Amino acid sequence: MVDVDVISAKLKELAHRIAKVRQYNPLDAEELEKDGDRLDLVSFNLMLAVQACLDIASHVISDEEWTVAVTMGESFHRLAEHEVISQATAAALNQAVGLRNIVAHGYSKVEPGLIHAAAKTGPAELERFAEEVSAWVRSHS
Repeated sequence: MVDVDVISAKLKELAHRIAKVRQYNPLDAEELEKDGDRLDLVSFNLMLAVQACLDIASHVISDEEWTVAVTMGESFHRLAEHEVISQATAAALNQAVGLRNIVAHGYSKVEPGLIHAAAKTGPAELERFAEEVSAWVRSHS
């Protein structure tokens, strides 16, 4: 049985991170590139938003005693297998893990254009994840 309080807290954190991304993402990538502090704020909050989604996925998988995901991206596919989220949402979040890894581990210099694009489209995908998880939790509690 899913711990509703844990999921609720993570969903609130996710909403907070999405709001920060929207607050600090400028109208164009060039502006983001010129303002390193803003680039850091947007990048960091995107990374933490994806991490909140990963935390939610891990909690659901663990609480439901489903087969543990081998990779972070697989966590979202595991949720889709059990109809917690849609396949489209799983695919979007699986892709977001790549961005999270770039920011978290500094695999390469963060590209302002990539961050800007993710900050424009990502919040809607993250909100869709939150809505789908919330609906599933309501139906299973």
